[in-house]
Amino acid sequence: MFYWLLKYVFLGPAMKCLFRPDVSGLENIPRSGPVILACNHLSFSDSIFTPLVVKRRVTFVAKAEYFTGKGLKGLLMRLFFVGAGTIPVDRSGGQAARAALDTQLRVLRSGNIAGIYPEGTRSPDGRLYRGKTGVARLALESGAVVVPIALLNTDEIQPTGTLVPTVKRMRMRVGRPMDFSGRPAGDRFVERAVTDEIMYELMTLTGREYVDVYASTLKTVGSGRPGP
Repeated sequence: MFYWLLKYVFLGPAMKCLFRPDVSGLENIPRSGPVILACNHLSFSDSIFTPLVVKRRVTFVAKAEYFTGKGLKGLLMRLFFVGAGTIPVDRSGGQAARAALDTQLRVLRSGNIAGIYPEGTRSPDGRLYRGKTGVARLALESGAVVVPIALLNTDEIQPTGTLVPTVKRMRMRVGRPMDFSGRPAGDRFVERAVTDEIMYELMTLTGREYVDVYASTLKTVGSGRPGP
């Protein structure tokens, strides 16, 4: 209930008025059945804009830190993500992230839409980074089609570290559905190939430079901590 109230009463009308979404290809999202929305990730606001323009409900995953913040800001953020049905994910990898993927599999097997950022974290510089194979596992295990979504300028609207967004028109492109149902699940080479195909579509849609490195690795090196 809170999801639909946010979308159509509390948040949606104001967001549409202020940011006047310019979206092309929205008809590419199937009206029914399981769908994975694979989005590039430029800004915190990506998880707000995408569900705002998609008519069906979208269930995203978000880093667990969004659910554990302190003070008033932490409380408001936690209430927002919980109310919007967002799934927390532990980004330490491996089995820690598997629970979030299993939850999204249940979403897909119920015939609904799961949203995911294949890069695993926000781009540190606006470029598109190597995708993690969780998106491929979801597609291969569920049989859901993958719809690539290019967020074109959300990093200009709300750069990383900025609390108050800049009011300007939000632009988004929605690609055609990608069907991987004929490929075997559980093969890591197939998962890598499927992920790379999705990232190629995102690169084409966004027009952004592609970097064949995980964004999380770059962030770790940039912070002065040893990479994985």
